[in-house]
Amino acid sequence: MDISNEILGFVSEIHNSLRARGETLSTAESLTAGGLGYALTIVPGASDVFLGSITAYRPDVKVTHLKVEEGTIADHSVVSENVATQMGHGANKSFGSTWAIATTGVAGPGPADGFEAGKVFIAFVGPLTQVMELSLSGEREVIRNATIASAIASFARILRQRDKG
Repeated sequence: MDISNEILGFVSEIHNSLRARGETLSTAESLTAGGLGYALTIVPGASDVFLGSITAYRPDVKVTHLKVEEGTIADHSVVSENVATQMGHGANKSFGSTWAIATTGVAGPGPADGFEAGKVFIAFVGPLTQVMELSLSGEREVIRNATIASAIASFARILRQRDKG
């Protein structure tokens, strides 16, 4: 995975913001398969704020390790705002973190769960909860990397807006 200087800047901004407030971060990942956690720990001192990541690629792992409700998966599929949000809550609970970023979606190459490749949900769960939906295109790795970049840039923006008041 190639981390651009722009994303590196956002990662540093995230760490500085969290460190200044004594907050921590964890991730719950599905389609990004640990790549988000990797990107968030690329800067020195990451352990000051980053507690860990759970890669829950299969639905049963989401249920067992992140406490996503089976009914939510049955009603909405694993590719949904609801599952992303529950994954984030599960990561916060597992790690005792202030914030969690959760990713779920279809990396491709083909459709899954009735969704085309590139359908992604990213949940930011903490003192406030926000979920973003993406419709990306490209090869599997392009979709994963775009999801990671979007998650990092968006979380930096959320923290920046929150820090403004």
